[in-house]
Amino acid sequence: QVQLVESGGGLVQAGGSLRLSCAASGRTFSSYAMGWFRQAPGKEREFVAAISWSGRSTYYASAMKGRFTISRDNAKNTVYLQMNSLTPEDTAVYYCATGSGRYYSSNPPSYGMGYWGKGTLVTVSS
Repeated sequence: QVQLVESGGGLVQAGGSLRLSCAASGRTFSSYAMGWFRQAPGKEREFVAAISWSGRSTYYASAMKGRFTISRDNAKNTVYLQMNSLTPEDTAVYYCATGSGRYYSSNPPSYGMGYWGKGTLVTVSS
């Protein structure tokens, strides 16, 4: 059974940074693509970033490109999301996700992901 546990959320001022972590268990972590999504209050869940099984390929939503960086440590079964230059519009619950293949898909809404964590709340104050 795939389990994804996010951590690292919290309250940060606009312009600040946070690094989210997601610890995965239940299967061979290094064989699967991983991703991050978010859901702001009153809005639908949206794609943030994805990374291939090896970490060599990444994909970002246009609004996050240049500010957010996704990475993974296969030895630690963990995927990260480094978020810089945060704005109040980044306030959301951030979800870790994984799929059934080595690579993510570029097709919304799931981008090839089918397993989700419970999320971690990020609040950016102005």
